[in-house]
Parts: sequence; structure tokens; C-alpha cells
Amino acid sequence: MRVLPVGDDALLVELTSGEEAQALHAELLRRRAEGSLAVREIVPAARTVLLDGLREPGRWASELASLEVPPSPARARASVELPVRYDGPDLAEVAARWRVPAHEVARIHTATEFTVAFCGFAPGFGYLTGLPARYEVPRRATPRTAVPAGAVALAGRYTGVYPRSSPGGWQLIGTTDAVLWDHTREPAALLVPGSRVRFVPVEDA
Repeated sequence: MRVLPVGDDALLVELTSGEEAQALHAELLRRRAEGSLAVREIVPAARTVLLDGLREPGRWASELASLEVPPSPARARASVELPVRYDGPDLAEVAARWRVPAHEVARIHTATEFTVAFCGFAPGFGYLTGLPARYEVPRRATPRTAVPAGAVALAGRYTGVYPRSSPGGWQLIGTTDAVLWDHTREPAALLVPGSRVRFVPVEDA
């Protein structure tokens, strides 16, 4: 673990794995909830956690550097279910990489409980972990100039859902009609760090 100052009142904690970042994020949220950590924002990323608006950053830098982070506790959040049509243009390619029939990709994907490790790229886009390492797939060699909103996609160890149309290089395996980002909703993002997510297969009527 490495703790770096960011400006006058923020710290960036670098960790060696996504699992450690998730565990630290959960522990810091617990401390803030119990009142022992006064901080404005706690922002997880792939292998870092940012503490912004931190009182006494110098003291916390020393404490964090020696902190033994407990494993992430069982998630208390209710599971978010996303209905998915497994009709993506890269489904056959993913199946070939996994060495399974195309319909088996849907079974494996829907049998997995995912966790939102962090958010980024676009408002409402969550990076979901949960698939075993053997199901990692590379990004496309040539990104698409436009990926439709609701596209369910894989890249590396992550699953994601495009909240709006945008360029993208992830492997597209399905489509959902769920609204990932709605500024009139509180919170606006359907998926937030720590959310548990399950994909539910649906068929076109």
C-alpha cells in the first residue's frame, strides 16, 4: 500500500489489486458511517481509493500506511437485477474464447453474482467483477465508433453496461433496457460501488 497526498486535503491510496481496493473502500465507508473518519468523498478505482475533503490528511496518511485492511464484508445492499437479451454481435467470439456454445455464455453470465468495483468512463458506467479469471476476454482490436445504450459488454476481468451511446472497444454480448443513469433519480446512477448485480435472461416478445 502506498499513500500519496493530493492537494491540501486529499489522499490517494494505491493498492496491489482490485480486491484490496474494494476491501479498503468498504472499510473506509464503515469508518465514515460510525463517525471515526471525517471525509467528503471516498472514490474507489481499479487499484486505488481517493479520500477527498479529508480532515487531518497528515495523520490519516500515517494511519492508512500501516492499516491492515480486513476482507470485504458481505454486501448489505440489495441485489440489482438487470434483464438482458443475449443478442450481442460479439457473443459467438466470446463463446469461442471460452470454448463453450453461445447459449452457455448466457448461462455462465447469469449464474454469476457481480459486484460494482468502481464507476467511471461515463456517468452510470460500473465496472463489475465476479467472473472467474478463465473467462477474461481482451478488448476488440478495433473499437466501434458507436456502441448503443444498454449494451452489455466484457473486457478483461470486467463486465459493464453502456449507459448511453458512445465509442467503445468492449466485447458486446447482450442488451438491456434498464436505465443506468437518470439525473431525475436519487441516486442518478442505478449501479454504485458495492452494489451486487445479477443479469436475468429475457427473450424478445
